[in-house]
Amino acid sequence: MPGLNLTRDEAVARAEAITSVSHYTIELDLTRGNTDFNSRTRIEFDAVEGEATFADLVSQNVHSIRLNGTDLSPVIHQDHRIPLEGLQSHNVLEVDADCQYMHTGEGLHRFTDPADGKDYCYSQFEVPDARRVYTTFEQPDLKADFQVTVTAPAGWKVFSNAPTPTPEIVIGEDGVERWIYRFDRTERMSTYITAFVAGPYEGVTSSLTSCDGREIPLGVYCRASLVEHLDSDHILEITRQGFEFFEGQYGIAYPFTKYDQVFVPEYNAGAMENAGLVTFRDQYVFRTRPTENQLENRANTILHELAHMWFGDLVTMKWWNDLWLNESFAEFMSHLALAEATRYTQGWTGFMLRKDWGLKQDQLPTTHPIKAEIRDLADVEVNFDGITYAKGASVLRQLVTYVGRDAFFTGLHEYLTTHSYANATLADLLGELEAASGRNLSHWSKVWLEEAGVTLLRPEIDVNEDGTLSRLSVIQEVFTEGASLRPHRLAVAGYSVNEDGALVQDFREELDVDGASTDVPAAAGLARPDLIVINDGDLAYAKIRLDPASVDFATEHIAAISDSVLRGVIMASAWDMTRDGEMPARSYLNLALASIPVEDNAQLLQLTLNHIDETVRTFIAPQARGKTREFVGRRLGLLARTASSGSDVQTMLVRAAARNATTAEDFEWLRKLYSGDEPLDGLDLNVDIKWNLLIALVRGGYAGEDDIVAMLADDDTMTGRQYAAAARAAVADPQVKASVFEAVLHDQSIPNDTRWSMISGFWAQAHTTPEAYVEYVSRYFDAIDSIWSEHTFHTAEDLTILLFPSALDGYVADLSVAQAGRDWLASHTHASTGTIRIIRERIAVCERQLMVQKADI
Repeated sequence: MPGLNLTRDEAVARAEAITSVSHYTIELDLTRGNTDFNSRTRIEFDAVEGEATFADLVSQNVHSIRLNGTDLSPVIHQDHRIPLEGLQSHNVLEVDADCQYMHTGEGLHRFTDPADGKDYCYSQFEVPDARRVYTTFEQPDLKADFQVTVTAPAGWKVFSNAPTPTPEIVIGEDGVERWIYRFDRTERMSTYITAFVAGPYEGVTSSLTSCDGREIPLGVYCRASLVEHLDSDHILEITRQGFEFFEGQYGIAYPFTKYDQVFVPEYNAGAMENAGLVTFRDQYVFRTRPTENQLENRANTILHELAHMWFGDLVTMKWWNDLWLNESFAEFMSHLALAEATRYTQGWTGFMLRKDWGLKQDQLPTTHPIKAEIRDLADVEVNFDGITYAKGASVLRQLVTYVGRDAFFTGLHEYLTTHSYANATLADLLGELEAASGRNLSHWSKVWLEEAGVTLLRPEIDVNEDGTLSRLSVIQEVFTEGASLRPHRLAVAGYSVNEDGALVQDFREELDVDGASTDVPAAAGLARPDLIVINDGDLAYAKIRLDPASVDFATEHIAAISDSVLRGVIMASAWDMTRDGEMPARSYLNLALASIPVEDNAQLLQLTLNHIDETVRTFIAPQARGKTREFVGRRLGLLARTASSGSDVQTMLVRAAARNATTAEDFEWLRKLYSGDEPLDGLDLNVDIKWNLLIALVRGGYAGEDDIVAMLADDDTMTGRQYAAAARAAVADPQVKASVFEAVLHDQSIPNDTRWSMISGFWAQAHTTPEAYVEYVSRYFDAIDSIWSEHTFHTAEDLTILLFPSALDGYVADLSVAQAGRDWLASHTHASTGTIRIIRERIAVCERQLMVQKADI
């Protein structure tokens, strides 16, 4: 849409015309109904005299525009921009407009809680949506300070980047009481990390002492209907541990005046690093007993956003091409803090889930360098991906090892100090790291940051006649076109089973792997170990191969491997080999299912269960899928019934068994479990698990609308309604599927979280009766244009991904979804970059799926 995009050239030109932005004064009135709110903005800025530029504002009703005391006609506001001509050396822009509440998790989102009828608002501005709330210069390098006043309904709590003041209570001419919050001036920051949260939020407050002696107020809040579940003690404990760790590592005190964390509804992301006011999706407020991996995931998210307060908020990228640096750095630091400052000492094991995401993204045809070319805001939107987060964090972990930890944090301290409350680039950071370490990083940066793709590492093993190793080498091969061989710091190790059946380490050597072949001197002359691992400790970012003997040993002895990281490395290698057609999918399932009884790391268990789901749904040879589904469903049910009573593993396996139930026997067990006729010792049959079971029963035809209504009567909450939407969409009725498909495409009143729940239910039978979905292939491709014309970018992107019918490819005769995608691309060469990228990626998923199915012999 014209005006909603912003090119890098436009941003550079505007930054040249505007020499500095000093101050924003923002007044919001949230008492004018549930559709519009009033927004008044005053911006003071300096410019090159006589230059012209523009401000950004998304509004359907601009009342007035004044520049340097001269009234301008509101009609000049076109395509979400306000042209500004004849600028003076010092300028004041004043705009009075009505802006619109959003229901898509963008701009200022408004939500009515079905549990109690209370209304809540929160903002989400990354990347370019502050302009939906106030007039802005919407680019990260035009920082300013902000002074905010918010008028809210009586009883509402209002948060922004400065500490929340005591409200002034006023009675309007209409006799209605209103509360006015006048916030102090903030530190300098970019528009995308400003924030507003308003509503009858409830929570707790506390404080901590910063390393510079300041008392930092802390707050943790959520909706009133969730506050009984808000485990603020645990959240504040992680927060305090993070503050101490980050201040110590950065050598810089917390750079803002307070730190609020608010859990908000219908959130599109996991969280957002608004300066001093972090917003989280309120699924992190657990209504039922969380598993350990859920708690660890939340702790990681808390630490990720806290890390941003220094790296991203205090020092901000100049343009979005360094977005990866913000996110990768926070991802690296959060896992480092997890492992070293919290009870989650196996934090790097959990990182394997993130690395799995990055490696998948990096093998798509649309892979891009970590330092991506960002031409405009549309490019930014599609680059919030596994490369930006997970690959970048993996590479930063390598960089720390490459330059040395002490040198890394010394250079980082100088970078953050030099550019405090300003903007910087990757070159600025690398320059400080080079100065601190004495290492030239130009080649390292080129092959790791400026080239896309991934390399493959495999062992080359020469054995003497007496069974000893004459030579062990690490072979590196380019896997992705355009990538170069890269330097890796990693460990190679050998393991064998001793006479007592225990796994022992024969050798381990940490070394630099560079070029096509690198010898491992520590292995020479040793008896050939049973298991050779060339990424022991999971330091490397690469595709890792096990030699055939090691694969056979791991498959037979996975239960003897007690170290979770080592198990994770083996499972990751097996999964990658499966995805490349080098290990039959059913062989992978045998290994994965064998690993479950000994998997005591909840993060790795969840990753394995995710891979089992994907394998059963898309990788099994078509002629074998029916029996394999039955085998997996039956095996998961057995594992659930024999898991330790009351354990996280028990809970996770019950959910997995419900997702994979296939036979009448499976569903009968689930029905008895749901009804309580056959309870499982120790299982907390809480409301979330009951919904999981009910959705599975509806999918199989063993429950229906009456059951959904009864369950919803016991859980008429936002989350309950989302579960109910998924259940209703899971009914195996062609009319239901048609209705759901049309609703998620065109009904603008459906909140995004509910929309995604409906889509999950829509596809419920795709792996059992794929032929029932054939008509939706053409309907999907016919709908793509309207998806992008009717919805905001975020909603359109997710609809395009989640409705793509890739699950059908290979399982319906005479149907090729991949070819349908190629045909669409051929006839839509002028579609947006983001749309084309998504379709290309989905086609690649189909092509890999077909290749893996053929290899499943």
